[in-house]
Amino acid sequence: MTIMNDETREFVAMHRNEDVRELALKAKRVEGLDLPLALDQIAGWQIARKKLPQWASCEGIVYPPHISVEQCSSQFTAQYKSEIAQTLLAPAATVRARVSDSPESDTQEMKMGAWMSDSPESDTLVARSSMVDLTGGFGVDFSYLARGFSQATYVERQRHLCDLAEHNMAALGLDQARIVCGDGVEYLRQMGPVDFIYLDPARRDEHGSRTYAIEDCTPNVLELRDLLLAKSQYTLVKLSPMLDWRKAVADFDGAVREVHIVATGNECKELLLVLGQQVHEEPSAPRVFCVNDNQRIDYDSAAYTQGLRIGGKPLPEAKNYLYEPNASIMKAGCFDLVEERFGVTQVGPSSHLFVSATPVADFPGRGFAIEAIGGMNKKDIKRLLNGTKQANIAVRNFPLTAPQLRKKLKLADGGPVYLFGTTMQGCDHVLLRTSKI
Repeated sequence: MTIMNDETREFVAMHRNEDVRELALKAKRVEGLDLPLALDQIAGWQIARKKLPQWASCEGIVYPPHISVEQCSSQFTAQYKSEIAQTLLAPAATVRARVSDSPESDTQEMKMGAWMSDSPESDTLVARSSMVDLTGGFGVDFSYLARGFSQATYVERQRHLCDLAEHNMAALGLDQARIVCGDGVEYLRQMGPVDFIYLDPARRDEHGSRTYAIEDCTPNVLELRDLLLAKSQYTLVKLSPMLDWRKAVADFDGAVREVHIVATGNECKELLLVLGQQVHEEPSAPRVFCVNDNQRIDYDSAAYTQGLRIGGKPLPEAKNYLYEPNASIMKAGCFDLVEERFGVTQVGPSSHLFVSATPVADFPGRGFAIEAIGGMNKKDIKRLLNGTKQANIAVRNFPLTAPQLRKKLKLADGGPVYLFGTTMQGCDHVLLRTSKI
C-alpha cells in the first residue's frame, strides 16, 4: 500500500521545519507532488515532535489531517495506559514499571514489552496475551498498548484511518498488530474472549458538538457493560476529564475496579476507568490513582469518600508553607488523604490549599514559602505588597476572581511574588504573599 509517493516524501523531508501557512502560499507545484498531503505531513510532524516524540523520530509515519493529531493522546498518556494494562495482567510479583521519557529509553521502549519485568513469568504473560482496541482512530493508544501483547487487534470504521494504521504499525515494527475495518460494537458481539479491551468513545454528536456524558458518546459504553465484562478480563475506558468520576463509577453499577485521573503539565487530560468482574460477592469501592507527570498517589476510595473534613483538624500556629495540590488530586477530591499522608492542614473548607509549619518533601503539587498573611483592608494590603508592582495571582474559594483581584491591587502579571486569595477556617478572606519553593 502506497500512501505517499517519492516526490511528496522528498518535499516533506526538505520543508518539515518550515511554516506550513507560508509553504501553502509559496510552494511550487511540482509534477507528482501531492501538496495538501505534504502540508498535512509537515503540520502533523511538527505537532508530534512535542506531543509524540517517539512517533516523530520514526521516518515512516504518515499523519492524518491536522485535527486528528491535535486530538490524539500524547505519548505520556498513551504510555500510561500501556502501563495500566501490563500491571493488571502481570503476575503479582511483577511491580508496575515506570515508563521513562528519557532519550536513552526510546529505542528500548519501541520493542514490544521491553519495559516490562524481565522475569520468566512476564515473558510467559506476553506470549499468551491478547487485546482489542474497539475505537482505533489514529492509533496512538493502540500502538503503545499493543507492545505488551502478542496479539493486538485494531478496529475502526473509517477506511482511511485503517489504511494509515496498517502503514504506521508496520513502520513502528508492531508485527503483532491486526487491522480490522468495521464497527467496533459489531466486532465486540462476534469476537471471542480476550485478555484486555480498550475503548475511547467519540465525544461528539452527529452535529459535531462536543459531548461529555457517557450515554451521549459513541459507542455508549454503559449499554455495553455486560458484554464487555463477558468478553474480557479487563476493559479500559477513556472518558472526558470533565466528568464526575464518582457518578461515572455509580453508572457502571459495581463494574469499576480502578479509576485513573491523568494530568500532565498540571492539566487534567483523561479520566480512565478499569472495568472487571467482581472478585467478591459484596461490591467493592475502586482504587483511585492520581497522576500528574511524575507525581503519583493512589488510595482506596472507600476510605476517603468525602474528601473534605469541615471543622476538623485545626490550623497550625506557625503557617510557614503553603501547598497547592496538582490537577489530578483536585479532580479526585481526596483532600483528607492529602492531610493524612503529607501532614498538612486544609486552610479552610472548599479552599483546597494546605499549610504546614515545616517543609513537606514530595508533595504532589506546588509548594510555596509564606512571607506574610493579611486581610483585605488597606493597611494589610499595603503591608503585604510592600511596594510590589507585579505578582502571580491565584484565588481559591474567594469572593473575587483573579483578574478582579489583580485590578483591585493594581498589579502587573509575573515576577517572583505569588499571591493567593482564599478563605481560611472561620470564613476569613485572606491574602497570602508567598514565594515558590
